[in-house]
Amino acid sequence: MAKIIPFKAVRPARDKVALVPSRSYDEYTPAELASQLDYNPFSFLHVLNPAYVNQLKISTATRFKAVRTRYEEFKDEQVLQKETQPVFYLYEIQSRSRIFTGIIAGTAIDDYKNNVIKKHEDTLPYRVEYFKDYLHQTGFNTEPVLVTYPEDTDLESWITAKKHKRPLYLFSSLNRDKHTLWRIKDEEDIRWLQEKFEAMESLYIADGHHRSASAEMLYEEDKPSGNENLNYFMSFLISENDLKIYEYNRIIHDLNGLSKEQFLKALSSDFTIENKGQQLWKPEAKFQFGMYLDGEFYALYLKETSFNSVFEALDAQILYEKVLHPLLGITDLRNDSRIEYIPGSKPVTVIKQMVDEGEYEVGFTLFPASIEEIKHLADNNLIMPPKSTYIEPKIRSGLVVYEI
Repeated sequence: MAKIIPFKAVRPARDKVALVPSRSYDEYTPAELASQLDYNPFSFLHVLNPAYVNQLKISTATRFKAVRTRYEEFKDEQVLQKETQPVFYLYEIQSRSRIFTGIIAGTAIDDYKNNVIKKHEDTLPYRVEYFKDYLHQTGFNTEPVLVTYPEDTDLESWITAKKHKRPLYLFSSLNRDKHTLWRIKDEEDIRWLQEKFEAMESLYIADGHHRSASAEMLYEEDKPSGNENLNYFMSFLISENDLKIYEYNRIIHDLNGLSKEQFLKALSSDFTIENKGQQLWKPEAKFQFGMYLDGEFYALYLKETSFNSVFEALDAQILYEKVLHPLLGITDLRNDSRIEYIPGSKPVTVIKQMVDEGEYEVGFTLFPASIEEIKHLADNNLIMPPKSTYIEPKIRSGLVVYEI
């Protein structure tokens, strides 16, 4: 049984809604960031990076306090406004290729602790601690955890009907995505939604493992305060059929002392190798791997495809066990400086360019993991290898804020 709650969100004023929300801070190039901060006074980036104007180098604690101050200024200036009653939101993101629709709600820390909300990724303690401190000092979170639920035809029919109603917001962002937000404030709708999720045995975190872990840590530290908002964290709940799961591809700086010929020969013991020349080839099924090396693309077909577990059969784990570790000498996928990761949402030409420029020696492309693989691992308390999935949608900061 999963518990969700409506909450008194903070959101942009109607007349500024197209100007406030931003992508995640680290997704901007320096030039894009400067442009937004120089020419858009309403961008939420001013809250996230309040020291920009003076280019100050400040301590973490000072920065967090400045974020809180700028956030309160946005509210005082009515750039951001708070709901007068707890609500849910129905949110649609329409890109050039896909439409994502889900529900923004508060999800229970107890469900996270009791494994009703299940995980498939490990977390880094320092990142969890850092974001916990951020939440504690700033008092808000604007990046919902992406949580998926099993397909539910009644819920999909309800969503379809609600999308015919007049929205609260309808705007386009600079990347040409269209965003539509409906406010769900009717008590009957709220009760019906809560009952639907109470009937679900499990929910699954698709993206946001560090954010949810930080929310739990903050709850454990601050629960004596009696703040009820600590009992929940903001989530974007979306049907598992609506997720877009990409792979994370890998690029490596060197061949670990091997020549090209030695490396190809070593690969041939586990893979059938097909030279694709200049064809921009990517895997078309499980147990296939693409490789770009010395100006040419290769298809690698795994010879032995029988495994004892779903974990061992993950393409990311196979690449590690057959190539990255034994041949290229990479043991720590998180921290080894010789490996970098490229989300599968980017074209394979990005990998080609990075290798051609000479900083990297070889690139590998993978076939994306399936939702069934992700759920199986989560159900069995197993963790995927680092950087196994890149999952969309990505939610914009500053559109809906959960105050703690």
